[in-house]
Amino acid sequence: MSQIKSKNALITGGASGIGKLMGLQLLQKGLSTLVIWDVNESLMQSTANELTQLGFKVFTYVVDVMNTQQVIDTSLLVKKEVGKIDILINNAGIIVGKFFIDHSHSDIDKTMGINSLALMHITKAFLGEMIQTKEGHIVNIASAAGMVSNPKMSVYVASKFAVIGWSDSLRLEMENANTNVKITTVTPFYISTGMFDGVKSRIVPIVTPQKAVDKIIKGIENNQLYVRMPGIVYIIYLVKGLLPIRWFDTVVGRWFGMHQSMDEFKGRS
Repeated sequence: MSQIKSKNALITGGASGIGKLMGLQLLQKGLSTLVIWDVNESLMQSTANELTQLGFKVFTYVVDVMNTQQVIDTSLLVKKEVGKIDILINNAGIIVGKFFIDHSHSDIDKTMGINSLALMHITKAFLGEMIQTKEGHIVNIASAAGMVSNPKMSVYVASKFAVIGWSDSLRLEMENANTNVKITTVTPFYISTGMFDGVKSRIVPIVTPQKAVDKIIKGIENNQLYVRMPGIVYIIYLVKGLLPIRWFDTVVGRWFGMHQSMDEFKGRS
């Protein structure tokens, strides 16, 4: 079981949405210091003020996670000002929500950069101390979209496929080397935050932010390898492996309505 009390945690994209809620819940469970990385300085300061008024210790850093040098430089500053990060939650992410042909080259670079590459660079920046002290927990927020292809999500799906593969490979490396560094990969269905404003789901329930946070924090405490939500996500690989692809497309895409789930997508303004 990973300990939260008296530890230091860093959450990327921690100024709003489930990032903010995870930070609050970790602090309520006895976290010593919360470090927030976010690109939105005003929103981050508002969140920090709200948490410090509750008596919690919060450090904030404006970081564009696509900027690798900024990630490296800020990680060094965090180690100097805060100390070792015990719990790293790679939460920052974006979605464009267009057909692939309508993506700009910048859309592709940003989606892959923020959703995939940034997680690797940030983890690389903090992993060494975790291995050295034989203590640490890394949480990578992927998506059920990394398990199922879907129209108007092609680049987002690609970025989350990458996260799942990298995160689980990292888990195996940490286990094989007996580092005691825990890796948890999170693959939720749509979460009802501004990021997915406008999505529709015919059968599979959209996850509430608080439900998502409760499951993620429990996953940290219990050293879960994967946190999937809702429960039906656990059988995606089984169904996908058993059914011919055209049958799978029909069941998931047509009967469950997944291929139309992004038709009215608006996203965060």
